[in-house]
Amino acid sequence: MITKELIDEINALARKQRSAGLTDEEKIRQNQLRKIYLAGFRENMKNILDRVEIVDELPKNKPS
Repeated sequence: MITKELIDEINALARKQRSAGLTDEEKIRQNQLRKIYLAGFRENMKNILDRVEIVDELPKNKPS
C-alpha cells in the first residue's frame, strides 16, 4: 500500500542520493521501497481498470 510515509522515505533517499550519495544499506532500502511503491501502483491501477465499464460502443460499420 502506498502511504505518505512510504513516499516521504523514498523522497528523502532520493534527495540524499542527489546531494551526498547513499550507503550500500540505503541503496538496498531505496530499491525495496521502489518495489513496494510499484507493486502498490500496479495494484491500484488494476483495481481502477477492473471497474471500467464500456457504456456506449461505437458502431462497427459507419455509413459512408
